[in-house]
Amino acid sequence: MARMLLSLALGFCLASCSSNHVKEDDSLRAYFDGAGVKGCFGFFNNSENNFIIYNLSRYRDSAYTPASTFKIVNSLIGIQTGVITDENMVIKWDGVKRWNEDWNKDLTMKEAFAVSAVPYYQEVARRIGRKNMQLWIDSLGYGNRDISGPIDSFWLNNTLKIKPDEELGLVKKLYFDQLPFFKRTQDIVQSVMLREQNSNYKLYYKTGWGFPGNGKELGWIVGWIEENKHPYFFVLNIESTVPDRVMKVRLKLLKDILAHLGFFNGKM
Repeated sequence: MARMLLSLALGFCLASCSSNHVKEDDSLRAYFDGAGVKGCFGFFNNSENNFIIYNLSRYRDSAYTPASTFKIVNSLIGIQTGVITDENMVIKWDGVKRWNEDWNKDLTMKEAFAVSAVPYYQEVARRIGRKNMQLWIDSLGYGNRDISGPIDSFWLNNTLKIKPDEELGLVKKLYFDQLPFFKRTQDIVQSVMLREQNSNYKLYYKTGWGFPGNGKELGWIVGWIEENKHPYFFVLNIESTVPDRVMKVRLKLLKDILAHLGFFNGKM
C-alpha cells in the first residue's frame, strides 16, 4: 500500500517507505464519528520515520482550499520579500467592522496570525503582488499553484487547493528550515505558530476554515508537537454540513487523537 502513495514538492515521498513504516489506523474513526465530522488525519514520527494515517485516500489524493493555513505561506513570503518586517509589524485597521471583533483593530503580524485575521493577510497579499506571489508559490510547489482570480482571496475561494499530505510536508520542512527562505524568515513563522507550551510539551499549529460548496464547511489544523525536544508532525482535515461544527470540534478532535497516541504527558 505504501508504494501507491505519491508526493508532490511539499509532500512526503511515502512511496520510498516500506509498508512497515505506514500504518493505516481505522480505529481513529471513532474520534471523527464522536465529533460528528468526516475527514482524515496524518501523523509523522520523524525520529522513527513512520506514519499513522486515517482515511488514506482523502489524505493522499484529495485537494482542498487551504483557507487560513495559507497564512503560514503568506507570512513566509511576506517576511522574505520585506512586505512584513517582523512579527511585530503593525497593519492599521481599515475601519470596516467585521464579524470577528478580534480583527477590528490595528494588529501586529503575531496578533493577526493568532486570531487568524483575514483582512491583515489580504493586505499582505496585495502588497506582495501577483508576480512575486506566483514566483514563490511555484518555488514551493504549493498545491495546484493556481492563484488566479483576486490576489487577496485565492486561498479562500477554492482556486488554490492543496492535499493534506502536502500540508504535512510543508510544516515538516518549515521545522527543519528546509524551505527556500532565509532561516530568519522560517524562525519567525515557527515562533508565531507556537500556541501552547508547558513542562511536558510544545504545540505549534495553524487552523483553517473554508467553504468548499455543497453546504459543507472545511476545517484544518496543521503543525507539530514537541516532547523531550523531538518533533511529531500532524495534519487534521475535516468537513461537516452542520454550520460551525468544524470550528467547534477541530482542536478538541486533534487533542483527543494526540492523547490517544500518548502525548501531553512528556513521555514521548
